[in-house]
Amino acid sequence: MSPRELVVLGTASQVPTRQRNHNGYVLRWDDEGILFDPGDGTQRQMAHAGVAAHDLNRICVTHFHGDHSLGLAGVVQRINLDRVPHPVTAHYPASGQRYFDRLRYATAYHETADLRARPLDADGPIETTARFTLSARRLSHPVEAYGYRLDEPDGRRMLPERLAAHGIAGPDVGRLQRDGVLRGVTVEQVSEVRPGQSFAFVMDTRMCPAVPELADGCDMLVIESTFLDQDARSAEEFGHLTAGQAGRVAAEAGVRHLVLTHFSQRYPDPDDFGHQARAAGFTGELTVAHDLMRVPVPKRRAG
Repeated sequence: MSPRELVVLGTASQVPTRQRNHNGYVLRWDDEGILFDPGDGTQRQMAHAGVAAHDLNRICVTHFHGDHSLGLAGVVQRINLDRVPHPVTAHYPASGQRYFDRLRYATAYHETADLRARPLDADGPIETTARFTLSARRLSHPVEAYGYRLDEPDGRRMLPERLAAHGIAGPDVGRLQRDGVLRGVTVEQVSEVRPGQSFAFVMDTRMCPAVPELADGCDMLVIESTFLDQDARSAEEFGHLTAGQAGRVAAEAGVRHLVLTHFSQRYPDPDDFGHQARAAGFTGELTVAHDLMRVPVPKRRAG
C-alpha cells in the first residue's frame, strides 16, 4: 500500500449484497494502520485487499449496529492468531461496552495480542502522537455514534536554494531541523510551512453540528450517503444522510477529496450518488466507493 491511502473493504449499509460487503475501511497513514467499522466479512475482505492483521495499529468503531461492528470478533481473533507484536488500540462508544465485550470474546481462542480498549464518552482528542491527533465527535443516530478525525500538525519544508545560500548541506541540514538554529541561521530562514494533512470519517448520522465540524478543511472526507435526495425524509427518520447533503457539507467545508459510501441496497445505480453530490455544489475530487478499491490521500497542499 502507498504511504497514505484508504482501502475500502465494504460499502453496503444494513445488509451485504452480491456486489457490496458490509462496511470496512482501512486508512494507511505512513506506518499507522487504522481499521474503521469492521462489519461482517471484514477479515475475508482484508485478505482480498492484501491487508494483514500486522498492518493494524488501531480500530475505530463509530457505533454498534451490526453492519459496522459484527466483523470485530473475527478481526480480534485474527490479530491474536497472527500474534501481532505491537499494541492495537480499540476506540468505540462507551455505551456499547457490553457489545464490545461480547464481540471480543464471541468464541474461545488463545489471547496473545495486546488489545487496548479505549471507550469514548465525550467529544475531543482521544490520541495525540508526534505525527497526528485523533479526535472524535458525537453524531446523531438512534444509538450513540461518533465520527473520527485525524489531523497532522503543520511541519516545515526545507528549501534547497536557501540552504545553499547559507552554506548548509549534508548532516548540517538535520542538525538545523533538530535544533532550530545553526551558526546563526534559523530553520524559518531556510524553509516554509508545510501544512499538515487531515482525514475525517463520518458514518451513520443525520445532519448535526458535528458533521461540518469533522469535515472542515479535510484533505479526505469519507462519509455515508445512505439515501438519495428524493428519500430525504427516510434519511432523517432513520438517522442518515443523503448524497446531496454529503456533497453540500463537503463543498461548504472545503473538502479536497470526497468519498461517498454506505449505500442502501434499494438503489441499483451507484453513480446516482455522485451525480447528486455534484448537483449539491461539490467540485473537488469525488469517489463513489466500491469494494476493494484504493483511494490515495491527496498530495499535500502548497504552503
